[in-house]
Amino acid sequence: MHKTTLRRTFALGLVSTAVVLGGCAAVQTTDSGAIGVERTQYMSSMVSEEALQQEAAQQYSSLLSQAKAKGALDRDAAQTKRVQIISQRLIKQAGVFRPDAASWNWDVHVLSSDEVNAWCMPGGKIAVYTGLIARIKPTDDELAAVIGHEMAHALREHSREQVSQQMVTNMGLSVLSAVTGVGATADLGGALTNVMFTLPNSRTHETEADRIGVELAARAGYDPRAAVTLWQKMGALGGSSAPPEILSTHPSAASRIADLTEAANKVLPLYQQARK
Repeated sequence: MHKTTLRRTFALGLVSTAVVLGGCAAVQTTDSGAIGVERTQYMSSMVSEEALQQEAAQQYSSLLSQAKAKGALDRDAAQTKRVQIISQRLIKQAGVFRPDAASWNWDVHVLSSDEVNAWCMPGGKIAVYTGLIARIKPTDDELAAVIGHEMAHALREHSREQVSQQMVTNMGLSVLSAVTGVGATADLGGALTNVMFTLPNSRTHETEADRIGVELAARAGYDPRAAVTLWQKMGALGGSSAPPEILSTHPSAASRIADLTEAANKVLPLYQQARK
């Protein structure tokens, strides 16, 4: 490479790095809880909590409309009621981690799909797939572990954290477009879709969701030790073939089971207190 070009590329790289680093601010989305989740997160000013929740609400509404049109929305009334009752008990405990979650417009539905999956979008938009219920056959305690885990992703704003990283990266890449002629656009809706349904959560995010989910379940009166049996079932379901979608990037390894066991034991007194 010519020295002038090299220097120019290096300079632009420094500018891009500065843009990325300068585009995020340190935040603490949740209180630590008894489980002790205290990692400082970094969010871009370009991705506000309100904007992402609004985008999530729109996408969620669209997904529900599509499911309803296909006859795949809350098809089994008893099954839907079960999921909603468990979810509501967990939602009542969300304030332990962030009081403002009490004002979220939480919504819970069951979607008919063979996928073994569940998710919670920003702002508390929850969906559980019938494939998970049919194939895992979870107890109420195990189902609480699933839903609590997904709620934890929303409480910690993991989607916003990932979208922030995407947005500031695009912002940095736009600097390079002056040289390459290729621009980068910031599409909040597309970024949220990628984060929710395409890109994997990091191991850090998964561990935080595991731990917070276990505490939510315990405080709601569900046995936190069920998280261990749940993820064991998930891992066994995959066998030698591809794992369930919910585990596609994070199989239930021995280290995860060990961490869940430790976390469950830590919050066991909360469960025992809730059961009195």
